[in-house]
Amino acid sequence: MQLKVSVVDIFFKSDKGFMVGTAKVLESFSEYDNTVITFSGEFIELLKDNSYLFYGNFIEHPKYGNQFKVNNYEKIIPEGRNAIVAFLSSGLFPKVGIKTAIKIVDTLGDKALDIIIENNNSLLLVPGMTSKRANGIYDILLQERESYKTVIYLQDIGFTFNEATKIYKVFKNNTLDMINDNIYKVVECVNDIGFLTVDKVAISMNIELNDIRRINASIIYCIYDFCMSTGSTYVNSEDIYLRICDVVGYDMDIKSIENYLFSLNKEGKVVIVDEKYYIRDFYECELYIANRINELIKCGESRNVDNYIDMLEKVFNIKYNDMQRKAVISSIENNLTIITGGPGTGKTTIIKGIVELYKNINCISEECLFDSIVLLAPTGRAAKRIKEATGFKASTIHRFLKYNKETNDFGINKDNLSDAKFIIIDECSMIDMFLFRSLLEGLSKSIKIILVGDYNQLPSILPGEILKDLIKCSKVPLIELSELYRQKEDSYIVNFANEIKDGNLTDYLSKRSDYSFIKCNKFNIENMIIEVCKKAINKDYSYKDIQVLIPMYRGINGIDNINNKLQEVFNKKSSNKKEFEYNGVIFREKDKILQTKNISDYDVSNGDIGIIKHIGDEKDNNKIIIDFDGELVEYTKSDFENVKLGYAISIHKAQGSEFDCVILPMDLSFQRMLYRKLVYTAVTRTKNLLILIGEPEALEKGVNNISNECRKTTLCDLICG
Repeated sequence: MQLKVSVVDIFFKSDKGFMVGTAKVLESFSEYDNTVITFSGEFIELLKDNSYLFYGNFIEHPKYGNQFKVNNYEKIIPEGRNAIVAFLSSGLFPKVGIKTAIKIVDTLGDKALDIIIENNNSLLLVPGMTSKRANGIYDILLQERESYKTVIYLQDIGFTFNEATKIYKVFKNNTLDMINDNIYKVVECVNDIGFLTVDKVAISMNIELNDIRRINASIIYCIYDFCMSTGSTYVNSEDIYLRICDVVGYDMDIKSIENYLFSLNKEGKVVIVDEKYYIRDFYECELYIANRINELIKCGESRNVDNYIDMLEKVFNIKYNDMQRKAVISSIENNLTIITGGPGTGKTTIIKGIVELYKNINCISEECLFDSIVLLAPTGRAAKRIKEATGFKASTIHRFLKYNKETNDFGINKDNLSDAKFIIIDECSMIDMFLFRSLLEGLSKSIKIILVGDYNQLPSILPGEILKDLIKCSKVPLIELSELYRQKEDSYIVNFANEIKDGNLTDYLSKRSDYSFIKCNKFNIENMIIEVCKKAINKDYSYKDIQVLIPMYRGINGIDNINNKLQEVFNKKSSNKKEFEYNGVIFREKDKILQTKNISDYDVSNGDIGIIKHIGDEKDNNKIIIDFDGELVEYTKSDFENVKLGYAISIHKAQGSEFDCVILPMDLSFQRMLYRKLVYTAVTRTKNLLILIGEPEALEKGVNNISNECRKTTLCDLICG
């Protein structure tokens, strides 16, 4: 859709060029003519009262409502006396006000802008015009015109409009020189434009496969790709060798690769330590964390809290064991403590006690408590679960740090520290090194931190293995909880989880009151899941209580197919339920859905599960209401790009959550994705009932597979010095 508009106001502008504003529609050949709309998009520059052609479509934004999302735009060169006067006096040209603009038009006429471009000396005909001011007007006008020509050129050689705009914003008038000098600088300097995109454009421009600029960029890409895909923070030369030949398109020997690496090291792009090769930012990230950890573990003071702990036992009507008492004491005495343990070992009980103890020791009122102490978790589901378990307010780390997805930065940072004095972070195994660095940067030097988690669960998706490395270094005060509390006498689930963790399965095929393994071949898994769900419904389980966890999306037993089948079990098509189709998937009222990306304007995070409450029609602006545990969020159909059916979800998305009943298919076709930590994480998501369905060999192979546990990190070494 095309709109000819005049910009009225710009009320949000990020450093990276994302803008939100209002504009009057001058011409659209539609009902929008002469109306004022809200718009958003990536821009090089926009000026109030200037005219543009916007290309895009209307969407429903959760914060700003109905708005025009600009995918491409053009500056309309002003025509006519009034338009040119407004343009010249718009603020784009320093020291050119309305009086000067009128003089320019009176002297040069309605073609003033073209005349200036053709001959900048023409401005000297204007009364009172100096050479310095004339050259300034000419340079800005030329730059204004050249910016659009450059963006068009970048699109012609293969970049999208958004990519071209991002490139120009970084390199400005030097863009064409940069493209000719070394197009791979785009990868280094421009966010969200990767090596493969730039390399495709470079190849189309006939760059040689063995061009040194291309080889250097390829090596950086191989290090980055290896680390992002494996969770490692560094590589060795063999890791690069296994990838580089495919990337560059011909064979390279290790010696020549190492020579390139030494050259990149001299340029400061690669850090080399003991034959370990790091991207500089990755190394500096680990080094910063290590230094902050060493600062924290040096702090602390002895406190006599025995009497307080006795008081806690009375308040909560419990009796702490020795390790639990040690955990509470360490959390008060030290500025950094790790509390780890499997399911049912009382981690949440400890958190409640620590918060209560900190409040009493420091004489903090209930009203001021949340200003001093903060409970955090990596995901929204984990934050809600710890809030429900402890009764204290909890937040995601991103929300606490005031993450802005438009600018991709945090409001709480090293220049704007949080006022919090005590931080407790649950599910720490999920935290990657970049998020942990950002958190530490936003906290005061005197902060107290408690890290709570189970390192046997899945590690972070992004590089780093923070919890495991901190435990491994043996310098951080560590309390390992092992005594089971949350387990009935005849319960098997926790024992089963421990067997998986130890890689020692025993009698897992026997049926228990809270566990069963239903053997069948992979072709019957789908039907068996359906039958089990039907029986669960008959036993008064709701579809909110039952969660199918699967490691893969594709295939007959993958997430996508099982979701479609279970939708007909839990939420059949009905004349009294509205529905719509998006990307080949039917969504209807009362469907269980999974959010796959954070929504910063609401307390809704990646991995949250909700229920579709209402699907509107055109009279209702096609609004869709989703209920996330009591928080009603308004969507449009276009927002469903980040929504999936939620009857079956991935194990990664389930991490940090708990469900009354978990159904876990075991298919040998999954074996590429099945490994011990994944199976352990899936099993520990259940509270009351666990049902495995499929091939026992798949479970055994998964439990015996520990290949995914070999991340290469150096945080432990850096802490130990």
